[in-house]
Amino acid sequence: MRREESPRQEVLTWADVDALIDQLLPQMVGSFDSLVMITRGGIIPGGLIAEALNIKHILTAAVEFPAEDAPRLLAWPTFLQFPEEELTRGRRVLIVDDVWTHGRHIMTVRGRVEASGARVETAVLHYKPAASLFPHHKPTYFAAVTDAYIVYPWEIDRRLRPSRVMTPESF
Repeated sequence: MRREESPRQEVLTWADVDALIDQLLPQMVGSFDSLVMITRGGIIPGGLIAEALNIKHILTAAVEFPAEDAPRLLAWPTFLQFPEEELTRGRRVLIVDDVWTHGRHIMTVRGRVEASGARVETAVLHYKPAASLFPHHKPTYFAAVTDAYIVYPWEIDRRLRPSRVMTPESF
């Protein structure tokens, strides 16, 4: 029996994220009426894109799937948070997440936003086509294609770092 190798890991800096955003922005033509950030990974890239494109109507969607040991294709999501249909109906909406690995989160959000009558486009920093459960779909916009396990700067465990208390004397 052949033992599987661990996926290659790539730890990004804030400068790396900035460069990825710079790759995404020129791809986006025209203006968006709304932006939906998928929590938690899409919050930072979504905020950066919204600021750069001057999108003021910003919404969030939180979707949870059962544990990894559940059958992937039979798992029904739970929507922990989702914008009301009236907030997306008839709008051009950009849905943002950090990475498209299996595609379940972004495709689930996409389907529900499209059902409201919105024109939907999707954006991620990293696209992993080899792991995708949606072979006939891909993000509308992506900055990089990879097979690596990506660690974004906002995912670094801050509890492991020593912290110091700031006092007025520190300044």
